Amino acid sequence: MSDRNDRESMEFDVVIVGGGPAGLAAACRLLQLDESLSVVVVEKGSEIGAHVLSGNVFEPTGLDELFPDWKNMGAPVETECTGDLVHYLTSEQKAVRVPGLFLPRPMHNDGNYIISLGQLCQWMGEQAEAMGVNVFPGFAASEILYDSDGRVTGVATSDMGVGKDGEKKGAFQAGYELLGKYTVFAEGVRGSLSEQVMQRFDLRSKADPQHYGIGIKEVWEIDPDKHQEGLVVHTTGWPLDNRTEGGGFLYHAANNKVYLGMIIALNYSNPHLSTFDEFQRWKLHPRIRTYLEGGKRIAYGARAVNKGGLQSLPKLVFPGGMLVGCSAGFLNAVKIKGAHTAIKTGMLAAESIHKALSSGDQGQPELDDYEASVRDSWVYRELHKGRNFSPALKRFGVFLGAAFAFIDQNIFFGKLPFTWHSRVPDHESLRKASDAEPIEYPKPDGVITFDKLSSVFLSSTNHEEDQPSHLKLRDESIPLEYNLPNFDEPAQRYCPAGVYEIVDEGGEKRFQINAQNCVHCKTCDIKDPRQNIVWDVPEGGGGPNYANM
Repeated sequence: MSDRNDRESMEFDVVIVGGGPAGLAAACRLLQLDESLSVVVVEKGSEIGAHVLSGNVFEPTGLDELFPDWKNMGAPVETECTGDLVHYLTSEQKAVRVPGLFLPRPMHNDGNYIISLGQLCQWMGEQAEAMGVNVFPGFAASEILYDSDGRVTGVATSDMGVGKDGEKKGAFQAGYELLGKYTVFAEGVRGSLSEQVMQRFDLRSKADPQHYGIGIKEVWEIDPDKHQEGLVVHTTGWPLDNRTEGGGFLYHAANNKVYLGMIIALNYSNPHLSTFDEFQRWKLHPRIRTYLEGGKRIAYGARAVNKGGLQSLPKLVFPGGMLVGCSAGFLNAVKIKGAHTAIKTGMLAAESIHKALSSGDQGQPELDDYEASVRDSWVYRELHKGRNFSPALKRFGVFLGAAFAFIDQNIFFGKLPFTWHSRVPDHESLRKASDAEPIEYPKPDGVITFDKLSSVFLSSTNHEEDQPSHLKLRDESIPLEYNLPNFDEPAQRYCPAGVYEIVDEGGEKRFQINAQNCVHCKTCDIKDPRQNIVWDVPEGGGGPNYANM
């Protein structure tokens, strides 16, 4: 909308896109190494932590290295895990407890903590600002800037005050250019600019497709008599079938709160499956419902998670910058954890940048030593040990895949002499609707289960209504002419926020996008069968507010 000549620019040594654990760790580490550096963190959420959503059982390995004295510094990491329960739900009423002896070793949570990752990021942001980092929340990085040689030189933030018609409103404000000697992309899963840079520099040429799950989460305040602070509960099985990867979690946090949710792999094949409704009916199982009865739901959210692991990692460096954390895909799928690897990769990127800046060599095309340092780190060793976990679930189904994981992790310690691959992207996995079994979901009871709109309300999602939609279609005919007849338009069901609808008006069908409902989970950008939906950033400050999730 704005011409580059209209935009003001600011110059820094390092520009970091994303105020999650990876980006903030990179910023803090840079200032630890050289307090004279000028560093900016630009974050599209209204505040640091607003767009951060995770379970979260937190492994402190990375934080131990970044801030060894984090306990005395007041980090909001306090509720120690006191026990693990894993249930295999065999039906809607029955379950079998899985003995701890039969769990893959990485799934044990001794020494870990139940936290709000959003609150941890707020604390990390405070540390960064105290060190001298420029933290800019409420500004959405919407464009990558390049020099004449094609080297990344920074980013531009989106214009503010543009109407739905594309015209400037009275309060129009042009975006800013944030220029840096190096740019770090730390946007999290399926980051808009991260995907662009991977495509431009062909960073995925030697990697498997990234694979994803959709994580849906609620926070409840429950009866104190049912609360067991520090208890970690996981489930597998019902309501998902054996060919659909996924499972539930219920973590007993402090102050009588539980964090509960479900992750469903986005390579599921039944187009009738509704991610939101699978989660809602999971809560009705007696092993889960018993904790919730008499309690109150207080928050809701959803976010995609990486599942590809080692084989799906792209090349991490390109001229002028690098990828860190979940932008690259560093989640450990066996542990179902990625915050510790995000912090560590952010630190490694910072150390590589500092080395280049302190040597005065800022013209080198790529900081290859960052990639080398990742390969020499415990992050790579972790992912290498768990590299066959997700492919095994795809090959054998959930039950036999879990048995393989036990053998792989507990007997061979992740050192089996082969590496499996998953080369079919998630959006190609759907069967035709006519060949798939319809699924009937119970109506929400308003006590344990709820509808999408009341859930979105609890996410504190807000977008300026008079702005261009950040959800765009490459071809407007595809939803009705291809997706509907072939897959009963699955966007109606894979979206956990009611963004997409087929509306019948006088016998004519219309595809409707309710962009104001969007909780920024990125599922539509991943799962659409024709990759027809483009998720772009809305105005800065829009979207959910997950600060306490």
